[in-house]
Amino acid sequence: MNEAQKLIQQITEGIQDKKGKNIVIADLTKIEDTICNYFVICQGNSPSQVTAIVESVKDFARKGANVKPFAIDGLRNAEWVAMDYADVLVHVFLPEARNFYNLETLWADAKLTQIPDLD
Repeated sequence: MNEAQKLIQQITEGIQDKKGKNIVIADLTKIEDTICNYFVICQGNSPSQVTAIVESVKDFARKGANVKPFAIDGLRNAEWVAMDYADVLVHVFLPEARNFYNLETLWADAKLTQIPDLD
């Protein structure tokens, strides 16, 4: 397992720890000129859950993969929070914002992996 895959595993566990839903991993490695290699996209039901998911992802990534995000943006309103881990970008949405931006379809050429919800 390479470093990016280990980080994605930790990010996924962090999302699931706070009951984040509809996790999708978009593999962008076969697409030229992308800003990163992977997107991890998920959602929470409220701004407070989105914030809790972001904090959990930070903790799991730091403890499990020894990685800190370069930047986190969007915490003020917590409708769409982006976390930059260089090779991996994490997007934590409220359902309405996720439906509006629909990142999964923007990267139609990416290999999408759906992670089943835990409950």
